[in-house]
Amino acid sequence: MLRRFLSRFARDDSGATAVEYGLIAALIFLAILSSVVALGDKTGALYEHIKTEIITAMS
Repeated sequence: MLRRFLSRFARDDSGATAVEYGLIAALIFLAILSSVVALGDKTGALYEHIKTEIITAMS
């Protein structure tokens, strides 16, 4: 009985595509997250510089 269950389980590939799509989505999410973290400080400093320049120009 256990042997038959394991044999059927090994041959069954239903749901494999969903798992693969889930892994791809997770990898894309990690790539986006790491990009945002890496560029977050730089863009914040850039916007701060732009704000300072605008305030200086308006004075």
